[in-house]
Amino acid sequence: MKLHEYQAKEILQRYGVATQPGYVARTVEEAVEAARRLQQEHGYELFVVKAQIHAGGRGKGGGVKLAKGIEAVREKADAILGMQLVTPQTGPEGQKVRAVLVAGAVDIAKEYYLGITLDRQRSQHVIMASSEGGVEIEEVAARAPEKILKVWVDPSIGLRPFQARRLAFGLGFKGNAFKQAVQFIQALYRAYEETDSSLAEINPLVLTEQGDVVAVDAKINLDDNALFRHPDLAELRDIHEEDPLEVEASTYRLNYVRLSGNVGCMVNGAGLAMATMDLIKLAGGEPANFLDVGGGASPETVEAGFRIILKDPNVKVVLVNIFGGIVRCDRVARGIVEAARKVQINVPLIVRLQGTNADEARAILEASGLEIETATLFKEVADKVNQALRRVTAA
Repeated sequence: MKLHEYQAKEILQRYGVATQPGYVARTVEEAVEAARRLQQEHGYELFVVKAQIHAGGRGKGGGVKLAKGIEAVREKADAILGMQLVTPQTGPEGQKVRAVLVAGAVDIAKEYYLGITLDRQRSQHVIMASSEGGVEIEEVAARAPEKILKVWVDPSIGLRPFQARRLAFGLGFKGNAFKQAVQFIQALYRAYEETDSSLAEINPLVLTEQGDVVAVDAKINLDDNALFRHPDLAELRDIHEEDPLEVEASTYRLNYVRLSGNVGCMVNGAGLAMATMDLIKLAGGEPANFLDVGGGASPETVEAGFRIILKDPNVKVVLVNIFGGIVRCDRVARGIVEAARKVQINVPLIVRLQGTNADEARAILEASGLEIETATLFKEVADKVNQALRRVTAA
């Protein structure tokens, strides 16, 4: 689950991570009041107004503006709030801005990058740091990989003080700034670990002209599977920033990710789902979604899956590929027939059921009287997907 910048900073502040002061605003008047508070509390005269959306590159799209004085904050907030902000990460459709963060501007002496995520190959957390902040880390990795420092943390013993010192030294911090950087890295790691985050990223981390180490931006992604341990963090979810179909799927506990292809797929098990998506591409199509209905695959989840898949106007063919291990194939077949009679399926439907009671399942589908094509082998599925796409294209 992604968080907004202001939410990430609020969490980091609880762990002692130094961030620039700021307040979230959802109206122009709230933005003006935020600026007044910052002026009274800290004496700021120069502010930054930042669009709050779940995407990077906001500045490039016009979503980050400097404002000198209260009236300038009013003007910038009025321009940003409600805009359809397009960045390299939003796609051409952009994302509507519903909130801004009004923060005090800082005097930046140097920018850095600092991020923590999971290295799945090593089964360890990795802290990445670079003296080149303010740009995408992927760009730095492609242009100057030697400028990215990495430290791996064994989760059984946690981050060691010498590791934080090694990163701070490698970034070139000295004197009091070095001490601050060490404390910053340790606090950020605690926040990352104790909130069950999958990503904690500060870009840029800055050294101010006054010698302070401060996060002027923050990105946190939470592990969805761990949210049951953090009900307070689960409440931070902003469904306006998510695909409506993915939001609907989550209400049925379906693992659904919308893609840009033309073949909708319903599968049980993530591994089989990935293999099915590869199969679709080999057949000449493009997967329109990742949809894992789980081990149960009840009539209710199958029906919900059909409804969600068919709401995507790009879907031209639907492929159901389910292995009957935990659940019997004949039970799934009855669920498919029941769901297909309730949902208007106006595109070719191809079904492959293998596993327990697969023969009984095939008989149920064939006796249903519905226009369902069945398949057994993967190659047979690929051929039928290819043929269905040709028929749809020719029509």
